[in-house]
Amino acid sequence: MRKLTYLGHSAFFIEKDWDGILIDPFITGNPSANFDYKTKRITHIIVTHAHLDHLGDAIAISKHSGAPIIAVFELANYCIEKGAKAIGVNIGGKLKFNWGSVKFLPAVHSSSNPDLPYGGLAASLLFDIDGTTIYHAGDTALMPDFSLIGELYNPYYALLPVGGYYTMDMNDAAIAAKMLYAMEVIPMHYNTFPNIKVDIQKFVDMLEAQGQKCLPLKANEYVEL
Repeated sequence: MRKLTYLGHSAFFIEKDWDGILIDPFITGNPSANFDYKTKRITHIIVTHAHLDHLGDAIAISKHSGAPIIAVFELANYCIEKGAKAIGVNIGGKLKFNWGSVKFLPAVHSSSNPDLPYGGLAASLLFDIDGTTIYHAGDTALMPDFSLIGELYNPYYALLPVGGYYTMDMNDAAIAAKMLYAMEVIPMHYNTFPNIKVDIQKFVDMLEAQGQKCLPLKANEYVEL
């Protein structure tokens, strides 16, 4: 079994055999999330940056499951101080596991929370699951790095923020999708709060016009990898 489930906002759950990989697990306070981590097998938690709508429940889930939080060094140290298990990496670092690998890549964004004035650099994530590449852009503005990421890694799936205000909007995300050469694009980071409300069908139409497939998943919907 290999599948990628959308949990709402920017949170995803990848399942492969006996492994469960949580990404940016904003569950508590997320109006669209319906995910009981206490009933799931969670082996790894990967966080793009320290904002509370991305770090979310990571520390509580780590304490419950024993799964390590994998994050940029400063954020990982913060999680350790709060009693969680964590592995600190940095931009450019690649970690290999029995389920595949994750590489930390750049994002253009800030990273902090009320307890942590500086959380290190914000990151995007490139996963390789048995040869299926998944790019989670985290929170980011449109950036030239997308061209290099597309050229070097050509991700099959691109998970892109589209809500604007805190991240790039739909117009910029459509440009990013083209730069990444992604076959299928899953929009995220929209409609959670009033200031990131969008008509997601417009994004679907934009991508279709440029020959790319958009999958606007609802919470708990998934794709098989």
